[in-house]
Amino acid sequence: MSYLKSLPAETTLLQVFQANPEPARHLLAFHEVLLRGDSPFTPGERELIAAYVSGVNECGYCHGIHTVTAEAFGVPPGVLTAALTDLDTAPVEDRMKPVLAYVGKLTRTPSRMTDADAEAVFAAGWDERALHDAVLVCALFNFMNRMVDGLGIRADDEYKSLSGERLKHSGYAGLAKFLPEQ
Repeated sequence: MSYLKSLPAETTLLQVFQANPEPARHLLAFHEVLLRGDSPFTPGERELIAAYVSGVNECGYCHGIHTVTAEAFGVPPGVLTAALTDLDTAPVEDRMKPVLAYVGKLTRTPSRMTDADAEAVFAAGWDERALHDAVLVCALFNFMNRMVDGLGIRADDEYKSLSGERLKHSGYAGLAKFLPEQ
């Protein structure tokens, strides 16, 4: 139930964006650049990172929507659940495991990051741009998880599915068309 009493009890993030369009435009533009722009990671891999970070944070809203989006981009169903249960044995591509381990540690214990954590990502074949992008996706979804949970935003499975598919097909820029004109 939303903590914003001016909005419906079952408020979605899109409704919060519609009520606060100016910051929403900037957030959506940043999402679009980071999750759909040029990157060593595919959009599916970036959505995997977003869903994983959201799962580590136990943010059901973001984890659910971005799991659907990652799966729409080709991440096999069940991978995120398995990765959150035991990343070492999860059916995640070997190259992505150190990236997910990195963002998981950055989410849980950011002050404990070391050179060795970054070196594991590099040893898997990723470059500095990839590490940068993974950190930005991680940071963005830690922010979004706090925003969603702090505002009391929840969604049922039907909405998560609808939203995840919408993100796959129209991206984050496509959500801006639902905002009121400036």
